[in-house]
Amino acid sequence: MRFKFLVLALPLLTGACGYNAIQSMDETAAAAQKQISVQLQRRADLVPNLVQTVKGFAAQEAEVFETVAKARAGLAGAVSGGKVGEMANANQNLTGALGRLLAISENYPQLKSDAGFLKLQDELTGTENRIAVSRTDYNGAVEAYNAYIRKFPQVLTAKVIGSKPREYFDVTNPGAREAPVVDFSKPPTKN
Repeated sequence: MRFKFLVLALPLLTGACGYNAIQSMDETAAAAQKQISVQLQRRADLVPNLVQTVKGFAAQEAEVFETVAKARAGLAGAVSGGKVGEMANANQNLTGALGRLLAISENYPQLKSDAGFLKLQDELTGTENRIAVSRTDYNGAVEAYNAYIRKFPQVLTAKVIGSKPREYFDVTNPGAREAPVVDFSKPPTKN
């Protein structure tokens, strides 16, 4: 009789302790993190085409091209590493480098009117919007998950199964939120 009671009570007990909800919320957060990775990789893939287009018009801006290449490599490495904080910081570094690259276009009217450049800029803007949406979805899933595993009795279940709070997708580099400085004091050289 006791065995039958335990068999019947087991689903009720596991449901009440929050195990299934913890697993479901963790999977939701993991899926949202994967979506951020996909969008960041898409952004990183667009960068070489943008750099090549700008190089065609502004070959003398080698320092900016090198900065963008390093930032892109950093983002690709962070995405493959899968750590949310590193991805957020690398994404912010690439944003600053791309800001300097796009600022170059102000000195080159032919570049600003180039159809390929404009298309790449639109694709990059669209990807940045997708990243923002993915980041919001991920941070919302993490907030729900983190709050849930801190509630009683779920906190007990979380401790037993080793569930830990997830990291938010947020920039942690000091100074990373500062806008890039662009110097237009030097006139462009003509090829």
